[in-house]
Amino acid sequence: MKRFENKNSDRGQDRGGDFGERGGERRSFQKRKGCRFCTEPGFMIDYKDKATLSSFITERAKIVPRRISGLCAAHQRELGVAIKRSRHLAYLLYTSVQN
Repeated sequence: MKRFENKNSDRGQDRGGDFGERGGERRSFQKRKGCRFCTEPGFMIDYKDKATLSSFITERAKIVPRRISGLCAAHQRELGVAIKRSRHLAYLLYTSVQN
């Protein structure tokens, strides 16, 4: 029996191979941010505090993800609930203002 050769065996060589040949470089990871609510004991999540909650909302009124905000999982969940409560009570907007 004749063995079939894998035609895709040299796939990486056709496409540039190493990162340096394509001009891109590997990313260097930054130090992980600490949770703001864990590190500062007096800093609390409150649905009535518009100034604190608005710092965790984008300009299009979306909740900032955990990987960007740097919060721990428990505080990110708590923050999401607080933002949704404040939207329900009209402290924060559901969407951005359109002209």
